[in-house]
Amino acid sequence: MPQEPKPSRGFAARIMTLQFVVVGLMILAAAAGAMWVTVERVNEQAQERALAIARTLAADPEIRAQVQRYADADTLDAAALRTGYVQQAAEGVRARTGAFFVVVTEDRGIRLAHPTPSLLGQKVSTDPVALSGHESVSREHGTLGESVRAKVPVFAPGDATVVGEVSVGVGVQELAARLRTAGAWVLGLGLGALALSAASTRWLVRRLKAQTLGLEPAEMAQLLRDRDAVLYGVADGVIGIGPDGRVSVRNKAARIMLGLPHRHESSDIIGQPYTDARLPAPLVAAIAEGTGATLRLETEHAALVATVHPVAREGIDLGQVVLLRDVTTIETLGSRLDAVQTMAGALRAQRHEFANRLHTISGLLHHGDVAEARDYLGEVIASGPVREPVQNLAAIEDTYLRAFLGAKGVEAYERGVVLRVGDASALYGSLIDAQDATAVLGNLIDNALRAAVQGPAPRWVEVDLLSEGATLHLAVADSGDGVPAGLDVFAEGVSTGALPDAPEHGQGVGLPLVRRLARTRGGEVWIADPGGPGNTENAHSGAVFAARLPGVLSTDVGTTEGKNTR
Repeated sequence: MPQEPKPSRGFAARIMTLQFVVVGLMILAAAAGAMWVTVERVNEQAQERALAIARTLAADPEIRAQVQRYADADTLDAAALRTGYVQQAAEGVRARTGAFFVVVTEDRGIRLAHPTPSLLGQKVSTDPVALSGHESVSREHGTLGESVRAKVPVFAPGDATVVGEVSVGVGVQELAARLRTAGAWVLGLGLGALALSAASTRWLVRRLKAQTLGLEPAEMAQLLRDRDAVLYGVADGVIGIGPDGRVSVRNKAARIMLGLPHRHESSDIIGQPYTDARLPAPLVAAIAEGTGATLRLETEHAALVATVHPVAREGIDLGQVVLLRDVTTIETLGSRLDAVQTMAGALRAQRHEFANRLHTISGLLHHGDVAEARDYLGEVIASGPVREPVQNLAAIEDTYLRAFLGAKGVEAYERGVVLRVGDASALYGSLIDAQDATAVLGNLIDNALRAAVQGPAPRWVEVDLLSEGATLHLAVADSGDGVPAGLDVFAEGVSTGALPDAPEHGQGVGLPLVRRLARTRGGEVWIADPGGPGNTENAHSGAVFAARLPGVLSTDVGTTEGKNTR
């Protein structure tokens, strides 16, 4: 059975360990430095002290005279040396200065003064280098142990002849004591630093955990990876607004939907206040409200539904999130389905009318009225199998457009409006993209029917269709009251008629939608004549809408059937 991995230590434990390691290394470095400085300073002070004592004693005239006398003697009496002036003077100096030892020798290196009287009259155990006439300071090991010693030559009175030396030593015990004192100070300061570091680290960890909502660094890194996966793995646009009102995040989809700057550009909105981020004014107002809202946004190329969500965790305000969904494709499909539904309704009406005619003929034949049945059948043949109440519809040769306009004619007839095809229509070729063409044409006819119904009698709608290669040009005029002055019917939220109130869809969807649909093909939809009162002698004139749809017609004018997209 595989062993489960041990859980990793928490952030606080790792920070504490790191702090202790760093502070410990600093304490070791400080202790080593303090010890080295202390050793150097104590050695220097000991050397200076030993040299000063030795110089003072070597400069004593009586010492110089006594040492010269012993140097000139052939033999020395150890007993006499113990009570002699040199021994007494050297011991007096050692007692007063606290020196480790004070040793005086004559020019042959024989001791004239020594802290151990039994060694008097014997040769010194270390090299009497001062007999060469030069002072010497060193650390040596003699009969009295390890010491820092200074050796100074003793000159004969009134002469530069070296007759002996004075050696003064300071014991290393004092050095060890001072090292212990310095070590104790360093250790105490180090322990204090460790305690202070532990307290500050604990406070820092609590502060960081409060700011990171209790998340460990590994969890925050995983959250960042998850955030990037979510932001850049979805088709919806996402914009994050921090509690300080600045844009904290936005994904690529939001940038494309709203036409925002790229990440590498200096004008990128990340880090800017949302009021300065060039967001649509309705979206800025919804964010400022802060209560959450769903609204519709119209851009040049898309229709968006924006949802603003306030975000909070454990009572802490984390800001707001804006979700953007592109509903252009859905609305385009809806417009195309409306055209199909119109065709289906017209076909049902025509089927009903055709069935009524068949029932009439069947009734006449059933009662033996053959002559009347023959006459009625002749009328049906003369007028066509079904009624298409569209004037001049014969000018349109494309079967799909004929059927579509016929269906719209039935709808217009039911609403008391005459639908006609303009005399200037000249359409060659056949539709190869009937969905987009009927979506644009159907929406413009629906708006014209609505305007005509609301306008004065006689009520009519006229459609003109022209072909230019593969491009379809169309114009729709009506007998309504025209477009009110100053009204931008293509703007967001503007409606050309009474529509159900739906905050997530708004009004004025049709015209912005068909304009975007035309622009995606490289075409355009515009108002050719806004109309309005006083434009004609009849004191009223309806509006004229025009559209250009490239690539929806076949340039092969030899066939008008079989190539239509159904």
